[in-house]
Amino acid sequence: MSKLDFSAYDSKGFYDEMFDQNNTVRPNYKLFLERLQKMSQRKLNNLQYATDRAQLSLGMTFNVYSDNAGIERILPLDIIPRIIDNTEWTHLEKGLQQRIKALNLFIQDIYNDQKVLKDKIIPKEMIFSSVSYLKELEGFKPPKDIWCHITGSDLIKGGDGQYYVLEDNLRCPSGVSYMLENREILKRTFPELFETLGVKPVYNYTHILRDTLEYLSDDEKPTVVVLTPGIYNSAYFEHSYLAQQMGAELVEGRDLIVKDDVVYMITTNGLKRVDVIYRRVDDEFIDPQVFNKNSLLGTPGLFKAYLKGNVTLVNAPGTGVVDDKAVYAYIPRIIKYYLGEDMILPNVKTYICDEEQDRKYVIENIHNLVIKQTDASGGYGMLIGPKSTKNEQEEFIAKIKHNPRNYIAQPMINLSRVPTIKDDTIEGCHVDLRPYALYGEDIKIIPGALTRVALKKGSIVVNSSQGGGSKDTWVLNS
Repeated sequence: MSKLDFSAYDSKGFYDEMFDQNNTVRPNYKLFLERLQKMSQRKLNNLQYATDRAQLSLGMTFNVYSDNAGIERILPLDIIPRIIDNTEWTHLEKGLQQRIKALNLFIQDIYNDQKVLKDKIIPKEMIFSSVSYLKELEGFKPPKDIWCHITGSDLIKGGDGQYYVLEDNLRCPSGVSYMLENREILKRTFPELFETLGVKPVYNYTHILRDTLEYLSDDEKPTVVVLTPGIYNSAYFEHSYLAQQMGAELVEGRDLIVKDDVVYMITTNGLKRVDVIYRRVDDEFIDPQVFNKNSLLGTPGLFKAYLKGNVTLVNAPGTGVVDDKAVYAYIPRIIKYYLGEDMILPNVKTYICDEEQDRKYVIENIHNLVIKQTDASGGYGMLIGPKSTKNEQEEFIAKIKHNPRNYIAQPMINLSRVPTIKDDTIEGCHVDLRPYALYGEDIKIIPGALTRVALKKGSIVVNSSQGGGSKDTWVLNS
């Protein structure tokens, strides 16, 4: 039976995580490649098939509302991992800790003293026009002054081999359950390699998460719940998984009630006070008395209880202002302003269409740029200029002229690639990286991440809703 042969693998034109431009294996992948080369393609395909079945048996599915062919599917897990050495990871860790610390100070400031706006570091109109800015929170400070308890920043590596932060996810960052379950599956697929390579564990994420949530309460034994929109939500698997792993109750809005500005959970034994809510419901839907009047997902009175300090919401409402893609462009200045430091992990060069000079450049060069809607996510509301038609470009130019505040533009970056199993071959597919950070007593970056992979040939869109898959991310001890 023929063994795997990488001699025809093409590593040119992009930064490849496993091979350099001369097709020489990089040091962090050397032992893994030796293991792979002892296999046949058939054996590898059988392992991949077993992985797909394992995902289904574990219920690792998500919903795609725009897919008429069926809404439930697995997030495909490719069994060739992304491997990051310790030096590289330490750099990422420091950069993310710096970024999260500055962003937390920024959120605290814009809802209180607003010094950053008075000093014109960022235009105040940019903040007040953001759909995620909540005027109701002005003058409010959350427990321990922490707003962004859980962060899932999206990073990419360009052709220069350098990491860039593509966007910040501070509202309800998702995907961590896939990181944890991917690891369990890969440990069964390549059991001997974890000890040999010295891969850092990620299993304790839910323990650290529980500690983080409990830290936010003054109660000695706080009651923690996970608030889900329900079984039809695209990330319901994750909500139930995290609740189970933390030993917390999984609740919907109708399972909670507010009395005298205190939140209670309805149980078979009566009402039980709730101290901390890890919410997976967006700001707009958490309380119909304050936000969306038609929401059936939240709990009437919940927001008032939060403002009174009787319950902690994680992440804090209002953090989404940082996820605004126009605000993203100012983060280098924000880090310098609050910390007096240069940014460790750079942003991608960003053009703000609300600024006349940038808008003119974007319209003239739209065929070379990636245009993004500032309040969209999941790969939607986006134009990839080099792969777009003239009609699509004209359509986006009209949108930009009509509402420039709603769009930013960035140069198209050739995302790094990792070898990926495609039918009976292995080819390089583009990837991004979503590490997870927990901010409690300090800022902890979990030594692993969700690597998302663009499975459609030639695609750079890694989002699961757009046909993307995932890989396990191995961080080495040395």
